[in-house]
Amino acid sequence: MVSVAIVGNGPVDLHPDFDSFKEEIDIWIGADRGALTLVLNELPMDYAVGDFDSTNHTEKTSIQENATFFEEYPPEKDETDLEIALLKALELNPNTIYIVGVTGGRLDHELVNIQLLYKIIAEGIRGIIIDKSNHLELTLPGLHTVKHSNNYPTISFIPFTQHVKGLNLEGFKYPLQQQDISWGSTLCISNKLLLNNGTFSYDEGILLLIKSRDTIPM
Repeated sequence: MVSVAIVGNGPVDLHPDFDSFKEEIDIWIGADRGALTLVLNELPMDYAVGDFDSTNHTEKTSIQENATFFEEYPPEKDETDLEIALLKALELNPNTIYIVGVTGGRLDHELVNIQLLYKIIAEGIRGIIIDKSNHLELTLPGLHTVKHSNNYPTISFIPFTQHVKGLNLEGFKYPLQQQDISWGSTLCISNKLLLNNGTFSYDEGILLLIKSRDTIPM
């Protein structure tokens, strides 16, 4: 079982607590300035990829010195730095890919980054986006288990395809049986588990699982 974590260039104030999941990660990849995040958090960096146009000379030198493999690309390219990092992760044949530093900031980047989860599950790999307040995972039809998390206690389900058919929720405060939901439905927002585990299943479509918590202003 191999787990890869990709760190992107999103706002650092939205980063999760790396200590809460770093023990699960076997390989770390920094995408552009996300590689500097790995350096500053004293995390191992197996790969640093991107055009590094968001770093200065001193920062890029620090990244080069701390990365096992450093791959620089021209600024004018077809893929974003994050997609380049994802392609590198897919080459490593992982079971799970965590993506950090890809929420907040520009909305176009955030939306397409969420869509990249589809590219991951299409390869039969589990893909998870994590930030300070959210834990996102795209799922396919079938039976799935959800575990309670103190960091992300609220659970929502959002249809990724226009329709999701035959949704069942068991072990939740608000259970469902054979419910169809579509784009714009708020039926499955803000649920909670009754115990430490629950299950959900559905027959057709693609469903986005979001575990979250409310952000408390400082």
